Order: sequence, then structure tokens, then C-alpha cells
Amino acid sequence: MLIDEVKITVKAGDGGAGAVAFNKNMMSLGPVGGSGGKGADVFVEGISDLSALNQFYYKKNVEAKNGGMGRGQYLDGKDGDDLVLKIPVGTKFYNLTNGETQEVLKIGERICLAKGGKGGKGNFLFRSSRNTSPKQFQLGLPGDFFEYRVELQLIADVGFIGLPNAGKSSLLNELTRANVKVANYKFTTLEPNLGTYYDLILADIPGLIEGASTGRGLGIKFLRHVQRAGVLFHLVSSESDNPERDYQVIRKELGEYNKTLLDKKEYLFLSKSDLLNTKRKKDYLRILKKLNKNAQMISIHDWDSMEKVKKLLNKIGRAKIVNDKKKSSL
Repeated sequence: MLIDEVKITVKAGDGGAGAVAFNKNMMSLGPVGGSGGKGADVFVEGISDLSALNQFYYKKNVEAKNGGMGRGQYLDGKDGDDLVLKIPVGTKFYNLTNGETQEVLKIGERICLAKGGKGGKGNFLFRSSRNTSPKQFQLGLPGDFFEYRVELQLIADVGFIGLPNAGKSSLLNELTRANVKVANYKFTTLEPNLGTYYDLILADIPGLIEGASTGRGLGIKFLRHVQRAGVLFHLVSSESDNPERDYQVIRKELGEYNKTLLDKKEYLFLSKSDLLNTKRKKDYLRILKKLNKNAQMISIHDWDSMEKVKKLLNKIGRAKIVNDKKKSSL
């Protein structure tokens, strides 16, 4: 089961209290109380594992260690070791306490969710010419405490969309080393799956249905992942008795959820084309080309059609490299 939305509380460590102590060595009088250590910060760091949010399934309260207390003989308390949580790239953190939003977009990128409290001063730091034996000290400051709504939005170069059983998982398996379950019935895929084709990330978005944009089925959950896909591969099954209707159902749901999704570059595929005779292939393709000029027939059992898909992915990959170079030069 993939956890892609959850509420958690995050508590950074409290600062340690300063100490009140005096030198016990003969001829060496005076305050020697050390300061408290800083409380631990809470960080999150991006990784590629989509299942990383599953750590919050049972544990929704995250708490870092407090700073150590100050001691005598000028010994400061130990700082708390920072807590670093590994989370999937594409995860957003909505701070429900102060309204701020942060997100992790790259593998290895690290952001701070809560800062630890500063340690309190020991009595050594309160000494003065007028106060040679201070008994003052400070308690450590409390660490941040926030409530977050955590939401994963897949970051993919290409997103596979379409009605259930349109052949998206089979295509992902064919193009990548993904090992997604496939079967000849609807809703085989109940959570997004990722695969890599060279430097491209491909995402199999589970089958959408009519009414998805209003929350029917798991539509809202899946539509959210479509937002972060750079290019859409829209699959319409050759087994459909009305391919135009199937195409328009998905387009309608995309537009009602977020109109900007309709502006994404889209390639339309008539999948499982090996199931059709020559005449029906031509009829279906003619219908789909009126809807999308990029329409073409594919079958994972047809070497030539799969080569065309790979050439298309190579083209997308080259464009990505150019865009990345432009961004890095800015």
C-alpha cells in the first residue's frame, strides 16, 4: 500500500538547561556551570523510493532528541543529534500551524521542518565583577512544534493516463524494468508505479474513471499525480467500443480538476492494436487522429510500434537535457 497523504506532528528537541556549579578545587573558586546543549532539528531528505511515506502509517508523531544539560567544570551539554527523515521526491509539506509550504524536488535535497531550541546559559556566563558567585541559570528554549499535512505528488517526465485496463502497466513493464502487476480486469493497478527509461522517469497513473474530478473512486488522489508529469501518454484500448468517448472522458476529468492539465503535451495511443483487424485499425486510428494529431497504434507484441515509442521517448529525453542545461546556465 502506498501512503501519499498523511497528517503528522513534528517536535524538534528542546534546549538543555544550564547548570549551577562552583569550582571545588582549592584556590580556584568561582562559577563553573556549563550551558545546555541545543535541541535537535528535524530535517527531511529526498529519495527515489515512493514507499518512503509508509513510515508514517503507524508513527504520526515525530520527535527529535533534546539537548543535554550543562554540568560542572565548564562542561556544556551535548547538542541533540539532528533527525533526518527520508521521504520521496515530490513530497509537499503544508504547515498547518503557520501556513507555510515546503517541498522536496530533488534526490538528496534537504529541508528543515522544525528547529531545535537553544540551550540555556550556565551560571559561569552570569559572572561579573559585582556578582562573583552567581546562582542564575537559564532553562533551554523549547523546540518548534508543528502539525503538517504531507502530500506526495509524483515528479515524472512522462505520465501514462487512460481508463482502467488500457494497457498502461503493460507498457511500463515493456519499456522499463518495472514489474507491475497486470491482469485482464479493471483496477488491477491501485497505486502509481514508476519506472526509468534511461534518464526519463515514467509514471503509470492508475486508471481514472468518469467522475474522478469530483472524487468518484480514487480519482482526486490519482489526478493529483498527473499535475507533475511533463508529458502525457494517453492510452485508449482497442477493446473499447467507442474510443472517442473513452478519450473525451479522461480529457473532461483532467479539465475539471485543473484546466492547466489540458495544456500539457499529449501523445495519444491506441493500445493493444494486435487485437484488431486491418480495417478496424484504420477506422479507429482515423477517429483518434481527429482528436489528437499525435495519435498512433501500439502493441507490446509489435516490435515496430514499440520502436516508435522508444524513438519518441528518446526525443523527449533530448529535449529534457537541453532544458536542464538552460536552467543550470541561468
